[in-house]
Amino acid sequence: MTTKRAVVLLSGGLDSATVGAIARSEGFDVLALSFDYGQRHRAELDAARSIATALSAADHKIVGIDLRTFGNSALTADIAVPKDRDAGEMANEIPITYVPARNTIFLSFALAFAEVARANDIFIGVNALDYSGYPDCRPEYLAAYQAMARLATKAAIEGSQQLEIRAPLLYMSKADIIKLGTDLGVDYSITVSCYDASPTGEACGHCDSCVLRMKGFTEAGLEDCTRYARQREAL
Repeated sequence: MTTKRAVVLLSGGLDSATVGAIARSEGFDVLALSFDYGQRHRAELDAARSIATALSAADHKIVGIDLRTFGNSALTADIAVPKDRDAGEMANEIPITYVPARNTIFLSFALAFAEVARANDIFIGVNALDYSGYPDCRPEYLAAYQAMARLATKAAIEGSQQLEIRAPLLYMSKADIIKLGTDLGVDYSITVSCYDASPTGEACGHCDSCVLRMKGFTEAGLEDCTRYARQREAL
């Protein structure tokens, strides 16, 4: 039997951990790919290592690229992370936590990894509902990237690869993602989603990512296992 391999973009957060569990549940050998890109919340990389171990990943590569070179994001520059915003504020504009072209850069590395590893599938944890308005989390973006990727590699041209960009969480609410991941055995206590996490991974409880995560656990009716630096009641 031919082994199925999938490259899974693994940030260390809730969504990517769930996507990794989905890939494993579908019978894929997980080839995890994470990035040390100069992000202020580098504790997510420790979380990614723990998640890769929990997934029994066949490989886990952490690629160093310094997006602080370009800055213009609260995650890669000396810009304050927005805190205590409501859903209306989050939906009003693309937030300063957007990292320019990040998913395009990450998917390009994943494309190279997939070609070398002879994998036909790339899993990414983007979401078109609770996504804070990021342009590279939209379905039309993913479709366009997949179309480009199928023209971009030797494997595709020679017919040995028919790449699929898999985004199984695309139309799911955060609550439904958490319920699914729980059913698949994901340990969310080891994940780090916070944009302003402490060096040891405690969440701030106030940034957009924390607000959406807390709301997800509340709506899912499940205990929030997140480690918070400052306690805050779920919204």
